[in-house]
Amino acid sequence: MNNQYMLCAYKEAIKAYKDNEIPVGAVIVYKDKIIAKGRNNRQKKHNVLGHAEINVILTAEKKLKDWRLDNCDLYVTLEPCKMCKSIIKECRIKNVYYLSKQFHDDNDNLFMQTNDCIRVQKEYEKILKNFFQKLRD
Repeated sequence: MNNQYMLCAYKEAIKAYKDNEIPVGAVIVYKDKIIAKGRNNRQKKHNVLGHAEINVILTAEKKLKDWRLDNCDLYVTLEPCKMCKSIIKECRIKNVYYLSKQFHDDNDNLFMQTNDCIRVQKEYEKILKNFFQKLRD
């Protein structure tokens, strides 16, 4: 796990937040280099598939000219939903790291919460809560 990559995903989440999207950001790393960045854009694109993970996977596939991302790692600010987990498994991403855990019951060893990003995690969770509070108000 590399904090530099997670910080980049966090910056993508901030961009999504500023665009009034659910603040989720993601990056894909291949051979110790970020090859794709993405964030949620469901509202902007009017597309239910506009999740950060899907956006970044599509970019990485184009860059590598292959749908198999088995030598890649995904860094994402929020634990992927079931739909994204399925896609992540299909494209064979090697490791997935995330800052904040979603609250649901399915356990999956492929997805590892990072322990060394505590400060950024707390900042991110504040932004996430603030986003949803703004929606309720």
